[in-house]
Amino acid sequence: MFESVQEARTLFERLGLPQEAIASGDLASRSPIDGTVIGRVAAASPDEVEAAIGRAYEGFLAWRTVPAPRRGELVRLFGEVLREAKEPLARLVSLEAGKILPEALGEVQEMIDICDFAVGLSRQLHGLTITTERPDHRMMETWHPLGVVGVISAFNFPVAVWAWNACLAFVCGDSVVWKPSEKTPLSALAVQTLFERAVERFGDAPANLSVLVQGGRATGEALVDDRRVALVSATGSTRMGCEVGPRIAARFGRSLLELGGNNGMIVTPSADLDLAERAITFAAVGTAGQRCTSLRRLFVHEDVYDRLVPRLKRVWSSVEVGNPLEGLALVGPLIDEAAYDAMQTALNDARSEGGVVQGGERLLADSFPDAWYVRPAIAEMPGQTPVTQRETFAPILYVMRYRTFDEAIALHNAVPQGLASSIFTTDLREAERFLSAAGSDCGIVNVNIGPSGAEIGGAFGGEKETGGGRESGSDSWRAYMRRSTNTINYGRDLPLAQGIDFSV
Repeated sequence: MFESVQEARTLFERLGLPQEAIASGDLASRSPIDGTVIGRVAAASPDEVEAAIGRAYEGFLAWRTVPAPRRGELVRLFGEVLREAKEPLARLVSLEAGKILPEALGEVQEMIDICDFAVGLSRQLHGLTITTERPDHRMMETWHPLGVVGVISAFNFPVAVWAWNACLAFVCGDSVVWKPSEKTPLSALAVQTLFERAVERFGDAPANLSVLVQGGRATGEALVDDRRVALVSATGSTRMGCEVGPRIAARFGRSLLELGGNNGMIVTPSADLDLAERAITFAAVGTAGQRCTSLRRLFVHEDVYDRLVPRLKRVWSSVEVGNPLEGLALVGPLIDEAAYDAMQTALNDARSEGGVVQGGERLLADSFPDAWYVRPAIAEMPGQTPVTQRETFAPILYVMRYRTFDEAIALHNAVPQGLASSIFTTDLREAERFLSAAGSDCGIVNVNIGPSGAEIGGAFGGEKETGGGRESGSDSWRAYMRRSTNTINYGRDLPLAQGIDFSV
């Protein structure tokens, strides 16, 4: 019988964390693998959160004047520490979040990759030299550290999302206060410990560059409302973003919101169906459907519908569901009972709206009575009904027929969310149309791959109710810095812009 408590203790020992760090506190970590409490941490009080932000602000004041390539050296060392701890940290992520071990290993690899990206970035934080209309003048822009960055992360990527934000923030000269999901506090504690190990190797970093505050809603609200927190990067539901965004804007702070996704895929008549089948399966059932980029809506052309959908049903009925740390499971448990209840509500709504549902039943209840394993579900829908237009964080795939390409694009875009999208086609015109301004309205638009599994080199984020934020690669570093436009007069006259004559 699997013993999650013993597994947690073993992993903490391998990661070099003291057992007393998870022995007591009012915030319980419950493994979704078997429903057992595997550790407890103390939730921060309001006074402790305020003090933590103060310490992070002092850390920022010292860190902002350190040359950026030197700041990059700290992140490089952190990448080394992560490489050394990759396997036990990944096992802890699997234990606490329920994702299968290969996915958890991939999540830690994302952390390592963003470290590498940020190290290179530390020598490229450059602005522009701008043509000026005034003689004997030079105009340019420079970028400076922003301040304290608050990171509010979700359970489904308990370590990588912090790294996407924190590694860029560190090389940009910022400090970080991290409020992880209350469902995955141990993974956060492990990462904080590993980062402190990198700080020790670095030698002369200011204290409190990364501060961890555990807790629930009140802890997050404290970060959102504190004026010393220059940027809040929050990952969660659209409902959460509707509350967080206006509160930060009310104090003229910055927000980076990564919210809901209701991601779609179009399969055209020319698609490679073998390729599409594999992509659909991982995108829809990977992480038990608990990715913001999980595939939720599948639009299949009527000419290939009867060839593709039966194949998917066979895969769905046979995919291995089980303990993510043992055997050959490709699908682990849902995070908790509330997630299971939300899935069943959505499936009941699908049936009432004319859908034909396969799967969705609870599995392994005899072996794991306090855990929530489910068979991934396929719901063949008569159209894009109300249930298909909202995000349910579970392995549900809504399948719909379409006749014309214009119809497919219109259906694809007719939801409030706008995170990730994909198309399977070998028709160049269809692919380019989908990528164009008249195609997908999402922040991530893919051709012949699924909507999930983003690389760190590209900016990650979406449009509409997804929040508009961008994390990770490309030029997303600019969110963590402030821009200064500079004009230098090296002449003896004082010409004014726009030819204004103000002679005295």
